[in-house]
Amino acid sequence: MVKVTLPDGSVKEVENGTLVVAIAKEISPSLAKKSIVGKLNGKLVDLKTPVNEDSTLALVTPDDKEEAFEVINHSCAHLLAQAMKRLYPGTKCGVGPAIEEGFYYDFGVNGTVTTEDLAKIEAEMKKIAKENLPVNHYDLSKADAKKKFADDKYKVELIDAVEGTDMVGIYEQGEYADVCRGPHVITTGVLKHFKLLSVAGAYWRGDAKNDVMTRIYGTCWFTAEELADYLNILEERKARDHRKLGKELGIFMFDDLVGRGLPMWLPNGFIVRRKLSDYIMDKEYDLGYKHVMTPALGNVELYKTSGHWAHYKDDMFPKMDVDDESYVLRPMNCPHHMVMYRSTLHSYRELPLKIAEIAADFRFEASGALTGIERTRAFYQNDSHIFCTPAQIGDVFKEVTQLILDVYKDFGFKNYKFRLSLRDPNDVEKYFGNDELWEKSENQLRQVLKELGVDYYEAIGEAAFYGPKLDVQVRSAIGHDVTLSTIQLDYQLPERFELEYIDEKGQKARPVVVHRAILGSMDRFVAFLIEETKGIFPVWLAPVQVKLIPVNMDYHKEFTDNLVKVFKKNKIRVEADYRDEKLGYKIREAQMKKIPFQLVIGDKEVESNTVTYRKYGEQAQTTVTIDEFVSMIKQMEEDLK
Repeated sequence: MVKVTLPDGSVKEVENGTLVVAIAKEISPSLAKKSIVGKLNGKLVDLKTPVNEDSTLALVTPDDKEEAFEVINHSCAHLLAQAMKRLYPGTKCGVGPAIEEGFYYDFGVNGTVTTEDLAKIEAEMKKIAKENLPVNHYDLSKADAKKKFADDKYKVELIDAVEGTDMVGIYEQGEYADVCRGPHVITTGVLKHFKLLSVAGAYWRGDAKNDVMTRIYGTCWFTAEELADYLNILEERKARDHRKLGKELGIFMFDDLVGRGLPMWLPNGFIVRRKLSDYIMDKEYDLGYKHVMTPALGNVELYKTSGHWAHYKDDMFPKMDVDDESYVLRPMNCPHHMVMYRSTLHSYRELPLKIAEIAADFRFEASGALTGIERTRAFYQNDSHIFCTPAQIGDVFKEVTQLILDVYKDFGFKNYKFRLSLRDPNDVEKYFGNDELWEKSENQLRQVLKELGVDYYEAIGEAAFYGPKLDVQVRSAIGHDVTLSTIQLDYQLPERFELEYIDEKGQKARPVVVHRAILGSMDRFVAFLIEETKGIFPVWLAPVQVKLIPVNMDYHKEFTDNLVKVFKKNKIRVEADYRDEKLGYKIREAQMKKIPFQLVIGDKEVESNTVTYRKYGEQAQTTVTIDEFVSMIKQMEEDLK
């Protein structure tokens, strides 16, 4: 007999070798029916796992959402693979992990699988689920496992990659078998509520030198209602996708003739970019930042001095040899700013010195990673490098953190987390600098966050090799985790560039550099903002603030022309629609373009010298004087300041 301790502290005695599912049935048949897997001595296990020693046991049900969700989605990936092998004989199976909102599986398929094929594959999956096939687990030696999967080169490669043991886990359901650690559901009948979502290409094991696989994404839920709710969320995300809205609103475009991942900003997009640039530069100016401009490429020797050539070369575009020099498109702006600081002798009285720039950067992102303007190969950073004394680190960090909070308040951002990335105290050799400097600076950063009342979590081992950092992780409206803002301490670049200042004693000392980005990549920030607002920009940021729609061109055009002049004189971004289209069509189009104010110009407005406006998304119409309307728009701009 063995003793099994349950979560409530009670102890059951059972025969040695009793299966987890049998223990669940003894506790409650309904609990056994709800259980997805077990947790034996803190480890997730199949329900068919025998208990061979005194143990703790918990049953994982749909109420344990994170763990249970991962298991059913991993199991559903196997269900997908079984259906693929039935429908596409000769299919080779790569990997099929659970991911945050579902699962995917990578296949080597003879032929092409398209989105139109998903319904057929899904139907076969439902058929297998109804067969209620038992899911069984056993172990094989590597040699025997390679014989079993001899016709699947991907599985053989995965078996060879297993380290630390000569045994590998095998899961079987009907005629289908897979190499897997598990755990999995007890039968295929558990998997009832799933949906295949999309088809994509992916390199085997993420390496561009390997085969291109067919990746199928899906999701599995516990109930039909949960699945329906999730699919509704996906539809909402599609409506918010910045790639879709960016095209509809005339914000940006791409063309392969220009190059993948190289966005072109259209007139409306340029206005948004310019307003954002003015907004953040004005805030920086008020805080004493000095704005500069540096070239978008540099000598390779610059990046060898900074260390980027050794550590970051693979993410940079190839060097260009010109005359007797080699140049490279810059991936970041730090080296230029270091050289700029070094060009002049500085006193401690000048510090902190804040150099800021909205600078063009270039990184060679893999084509599969490119995502609209969220991840590109050419982008602009709202970047700054603050040169300070070690004693000023706390104050600088506090000011920058407060600036981030102020900006997020202006934009109404709420769904974000601060992550304080610290060095691993058990592996200090990989970090630059000394223990005392690291401990002091890390404690300073913690203290500042506490003083500001900022909720944060610590990420041990996630610091850059040159210093600790604070990242702001924002959850976008379509479910992406995006890093918008960052603050990083750097002890290395001042050493590599031999930066100095004259301290209070008249001696040369080494400054500390604080890297910081508030809006971060301007491109990524606009993508996030489009999705957050669904393309409904605040009035101060809207590319077109006012659309004028005359009812009759013969009688109302002159008045409309004068309004255009008045609004432009007052820096109000205005367009007049003089097309020969029906009035209703023009109004609907203005709504589709999400223009904040539509002003229909008719006889009443001309006779009374007034304007009648309707706000985007509202039906109510309000008539005011022209001066009142201008003042209202100006006040909306002023409120931001």
